[in-house]
Amino acid sequence: MHGLSGALRSFLKTFCGYYCRRSYGGSGVAALKNPYRHDMVAVLGETTGHQALIKLRNRMRNDPEGYTILKERPRIRLSTLDLTGMSALPDGTLGREYLHFLEENRVTPDSRADVKFVDDEELAYVMQRYREVHDLLHTLLNMPTNMLGEVVVKMFEAAQTGLPMCVLGATLGPLRLSVSRLQLLVQSLGPWALRNGGRARCFLSIFYERRWEQNLDELRHELNIEPPPVNLIPSIKNTSSNS
Repeated sequence: MHGLSGALRSFLKTFCGYYCRRSYGGSGVAALKNPYRHDMVAVLGETTGHQALIKLRNRMRNDPEGYTILKERPRIRLSTLDLTGMSALPDGTLGREYLHFLEENRVTPDSRADVKFVDDEELAYVMQRYREVHDLLHTLLNMPTNMLGEVVVKMFEAAQTGLPMCVLGATLGPLRLSVSRLQLLVQSLGPWALRNGGRARCFLSIFYERRWEQNLDELRHELNIEPPPVNLIPSIKNTSSNS
C-alpha cells in the first residue's frame, strides 16, 4: 500500500502542472462531491475554461473537418439522431456501438445542459460540442460510466483539451476509487489515457454524424488511439459494485 500511495502522489503531481491557479468556488465543490451533478459540472466548465476554449477553437479551425463543424454547428440530440438507421448498422460500426452504449448505460445526449456562461458565440458552441460528444468519447475509449471509467475519460480529456474542469476531475476523482481500482488507474489505465489523450487527433474535430457507418476500430486507428490495456466493460457487467 505504501508503494501505491507513493505512485498516487507522483501520478497526481502530473496534473498539478496543468492548472492549479484558479479558485473553483461552490460549483467546483459540488461537482467534485457528485460528478453526476451535470448542472454544477457545467457551471464549473464554463466559468474556468475561456483560454482552453480559445485553443480548442483554433485547433478546430486548423483542421478541415473541425472547420466544417464550426461552420455548420451540428448538434447531437435525440431529435437529430436517426435511431432507426443507427440500430440497423452492423455491430462494430461507430453508430451501432454508440447507440449500444446509450442503451446499455441508460444515458441520453439530451441530458447535457445548454451553455449559459460563455459570451462568445463560437466558443460557446465549442463547449456545447464538447459536452455532446462526451458519450461518444466513452464509446471510442471503451470506458463504462462508473467512477473509474469517468476518471479515465477525464484524464484523456484533460490531456486533449486543457479544460480546468477536466484537469480538476482527473486529479481529485481518483480519491473516490477503491484501492483495487485506484491501483488499476495508477498502474495501467491512467498512463494510457494521458499518453493517448496527448497524442491523438482532436476529438472535437471529428464530424461523428457523418461517420456512423465507419468501423469503430478504424476510427480509433485514424485518431491514433490505442486499445485500452484493460477491458472494463465485461468486468463491470459482472459486478454490482461501481467504485
